[in-house]
Amino acid sequence: MIAATKQSRAFRIERLIGVEGLASGPAPIPTPGPGEVLVRVRASSLNYRDLIILDGNYQVPIPAGRIPLSDGAGEIVAIGEGVTRFTQGDRVTNAFFPDWIEGPYTGKYSQYASYEDGWLTDYRAVSAEALVHIPDSLGFDEAATLPCAGVTAWSAVKGVQPGDTVLTQGTGGVSLFAVQLAKAMGARVIATTSSDAKAERLKALGADETINYRIHPEWSQQVRELTGGNGADRVVEVGGPGTFEQSVKAVAVSGQVSMVGVLAGLQGSVEFMSMFMSQARYQPIALGSRQDLQDLVRFITEHKIRPVIDSRYAFDDAKLGFDRLVTRNIFGKVVINH
Repeated sequence: MIAATKQSRAFRIERLIGVEGLASGPAPIPTPGPGEVLVRVRASSLNYRDLIILDGNYQVPIPAGRIPLSDGAGEIVAIGEGVTRFTQGDRVTNAFFPDWIEGPYTGKYSQYASYEDGWLTDYRAVSAEALVHIPDSLGFDEAATLPCAGVTAWSAVKGVQPGDTVLTQGTGGVSLFAVQLAKAMGARVIATTSSDAKAERLKALGADETINYRIHPEWSQQVRELTGGNGADRVVEVGGPGTFEQSVKAVAVSGQVSMVGVLAGLQGSVEFMSMFMSQARYQPIALGSRQDLQDLVRFITEHKIRPVIDSRYAFDDAKLGFDRLVTRNIFGKVVINH
């Protein structure tokens, strides 16, 4: 009935040449199979990973015709045989890894936009096990920011205690989630940023101190000064090799550097003795499971946290959203409204 009365749209990756390789067109509305539900997608969000995929630099091959984006939210409009977790009309968002339900990361999981089609489409049939309910307090656009950036930040700050110092980097989606989550956990937050204007917005979001990394490229020194020489108990490291040396110098003895991304580029070096003497834990963050997403949703609902959205674009203007993300001059998440 849905297929007979509705027109579906989708963007597909035709060529791995950047944003220009995306093309939009009509798409069939799938029928949910056993264990699946059909989601009418109302919003999706962009991540730096999506740019890496479009540029042809992702670690797995991307077939022509793949629908991009790992993050979406919408309502269930049809139920497949055997589904008991949801009913028609439920509002949902997806886990980044559709088959990682709980437990430790094994690396043997499917991913949207690479191994299977993603969420930049109007209708998506997926396993009911890959979805979670979203609270009435969040709009679809806000919920669509959770699967990648939200869960990554949650995993990066998990275990932070009241009174700990958490260091974040920049104003992308993961970093802003980390500021909000860490503050709700009772931590002191120090945030690096590139401008005084962004520093003021970070403070309004909850950051206790800010450091302009353009003025202070050796910003680990400022972190040490702000912490009485102790350093940060948790560093949410999103820059990769380009910022890692400073993160090593900024972390407290026996603290943790949560290794999230490579936004500052792939070139850099590490002083081995600084790393060794820190006696810190260097923990790669592989997002999280469906259980982690459920825990995040519960936490942000309890603490009334609202995801920060940088900008919103209509579905037909999705390419402009990618262009916005390419600039890297953002404060929060870029969202596509369907």
